Amino acid sequence: MLTRNCLSLLLWVLFDGGLLTPLHPQPQQTLEAEPRENVVPVPGRRSSAQRVKRGWVWNQFFVLEEYMGSEPQYVGKLHSDLDKGVGTVKYTLSGDGAGTVFTIDDTTGDIHAIQRLDREEKPFYTLRAQAVDVDTKKPLEPESEFIIKVQDINDNEPKFLDGPYIASVPEMSPVGAYVLQVKATDADDPTYGNSARVVYSILQGQPYFSIDPKTGVIRTALPNMDREVKEQYQVVIQAKDMGGQMGGLSGTTTVNITLTDVNDNPPRFPQSIFHLKVPETSHVGSAIGRIRAVDPDFGKNAEIEYNIVPGDGGNLFDITTDENTQEGVIKLKKPLDFETKKAYTFKVEASNLHLDHRFHSVGPFKDTATVKINVLDMDEPPVFSKPLYTMEVYEDTPVGTIIGAVTAQDLDAGSSSVRYFIDWKNDVDSFFTIDANEGTIATNELLDRESTAQYNFSIIASKVSNPLLTSKVNVIINVLDVNEFPPEISVPYETSVCENAKPGQVIQTVTAADKDLSPAGQKFSFRLSPEASNKPNFTVHDYRNNTAGIETRRNGYSRRQQELYFLPVVIEDSSYPVQSSTNTMTIRVCRCDSDGTILSCNVEAIFLPVGLSTGALIAILLCIVILLVIVVLYVALRRQKKKDTLMTSKEDIRDNVIHYDDEGGGEEDTQAFDIGALRNPKVIEDNKMRRDIKPDTLRYPRQRPPVEDNTDIRDFINQRLQENDVDPTAPPYDSLATYAYEGNGSVAESLSSIESLTTEADQDYDYLSDWGPRFKILADMFGEEESYNPDKVT
Repeated sequence: MLTRNCLSLLLWVLFDGGLLTPLHPQPQQTLEAEPRENVVPVPGRRSSAQRVKRGWVWNQFFVLEEYMGSEPQYVGKLHSDLDKGVGTVKYTLSGDGAGTVFTIDDTTGDIHAIQRLDREEKPFYTLRAQAVDVDTKKPLEPESEFIIKVQDINDNEPKFLDGPYIASVPEMSPVGAYVLQVKATDADDPTYGNSARVVYSILQGQPYFSIDPKTGVIRTALPNMDREVKEQYQVVIQAKDMGGQMGGLSGTTTVNITLTDVNDNPPRFPQSIFHLKVPETSHVGSAIGRIRAVDPDFGKNAEIEYNIVPGDGGNLFDITTDENTQEGVIKLKKPLDFETKKAYTFKVEASNLHLDHRFHSVGPFKDTATVKINVLDMDEPPVFSKPLYTMEVYEDTPVGTIIGAVTAQDLDAGSSSVRYFIDWKNDVDSFFTIDANEGTIATNELLDRESTAQYNFSIIASKVSNPLLTSKVNVIINVLDVNEFPPEISVPYETSVCENAKPGQVIQTVTAADKDLSPAGQKFSFRLSPEASNKPNFTVHDYRNNTAGIETRRNGYSRRQQELYFLPVVIEDSSYPVQSSTNTMTIRVCRCDSDGTILSCNVEAIFLPVGLSTGALIAILLCIVILLVIVVLYVALRRQKKKDTLMTSKEDIRDNVIHYDDEGGGEEDTQAFDIGALRNPKVIEDNKMRRDIKPDTLRYPRQRPPVEDNTDIRDFINQRLQENDVDPTAPPYDSLATYAYEGNGSVAESLSSIESLTTEADQDYDYLSDWGPRFKILADMFGEEESYNPDKVT
């Protein structure tokens, strides 16, 4: 690199010193030199152009990255042919990194890098240079742009960006089986030298695995690697640049490789014989032992299925696989009995569920072991001779009658006596008793089949030597029927016959029911009672299948003559003793159409006119109802009108304030009120509403105590006064009433002139003038009368 820079500097010196002056543009020979020509006008000459040498001779500069020298790194030199070396030209630099990364000597044009450069951070810098006259500050040359490239060195090692890696490969894989591909990246310039050329190699993991040095693909290097021998492998991969040559940088990563399992191992029993001891009291379905075959494989390849090989005792046991432990769980299918058989021997086979055809040549993937089971003798409860006892007894059997017996035995070697007792659960169990030693069952009360037809209870047997050991059995007692109830007709007890019925027509089929229950099934017979057999209306036809038909014996029936017929039917059963009953059926005569469909069975229908339809009947009834409503409304209106007339004509029972256009006649005027009403209080009881005013709301009548005839007027007035005082509906205004008797206790004293001590002429009305303008006219009126009074004229 230094050689190239020196060559560029030498060419620049030759051209700048005039030793080599290109007459024509030269082709570019190196990356650093690219001479170009420029036509520059010369001042003071004619307009003809003169060919001159170009002032700038460069294309691009190079600078090494990561420079470690103590002095600034020299990059290159700028020089203008107008610079005569007398200090009249000043060089300036601008652009990327000017002044911070790169500096220029404004007199000599030397460019230096003052900082360490990293190509991986910035590969090149674009700068602009210009020559300026020191005195005039004017540019001597146009501004030119150039590039400083940072030249790469091998300063970055390869890196595995995705490491560390995890991979897997099936065990027993052949040589060259693909495992994983790794990749390392180098930040150096891949276009310059071998700085970024990476080669892969294995530092750790041989001879099991290999790697392609160019692609980084990892493959198996040994055949038949067994997971059961070694499952995990750690492989260290190295990536080295410079093509793996000396001095290259390297990086490493770790690849953890796991051998996945395949079914290459059959299950094996660790022992050929398994011994188990099982108590004879073990329950059916319980687990009595476990055996296990070992399979070094993993996961589903280690799943084992156990089967019992048919042989001695194999039908008493079953075996299943525990999915969690892969053990064979032996279960009991039938109960064991030490007294019957003390030991069992059978074989168990263990095999894989998921086979791999590639390893069939290894051999059968199953193994066999022998299981020996010894039955242990245990103290067992008594055993009943039957699992269920069924007995029968007739109802009404005398108390104490033995029905049957239950039997239980102790099958152990040292046989013990057995005691029996009933497992009391409810009051029904008290109908029977059991002998504690013999086990015989007898009735304890009278039984009624119609009340309870079957009894179900339990008998418990216990050992005398160990009462805690008990066993239980169910006993069913069926109560047999004794014929004690007569049969009866099943519903219905009532039927109908059409008026136009023909002889021999079946109008009803009847059946019978009996509360008794015969084991062979009941047979019933039907017939008419003797007193009805001579009547020519109906008969009974027995069909001999526990049913009978009611048939007519004459042609037509009339409801006008007889509506109901009562037919006595005798029913007998076939049990012993024979029971019979007489059942009366009610037969109603109905009107039917020609097809026998019943139209009406009501009694009222007999009296309806023939041919009158239902619609016509409804219309007649509706008219009658309308007429009744009209009559009721008319009567009500007449009563209301009469009442209003009486109320209008009748004078009020009380005096009212009556307004006249002229002065009243005083007490002599008896036409203004009815004084008779005051002397007869009972007249007012019929009309309690006030008629001198019109009330706003309806007033509720007041309850008044009855007033005796010939009652004093004072008592009546006090009574009326009290009623008005306590009446909450009384209007808030006064009502003036004139009575023949003056009251006492008024603050204004009496307003009547009956008891006045002075005459009207003796009264002084001057005080009216003091009441104000509203009473001025009244004061003038009474004042005039007083002024014209003849008694006062002298």
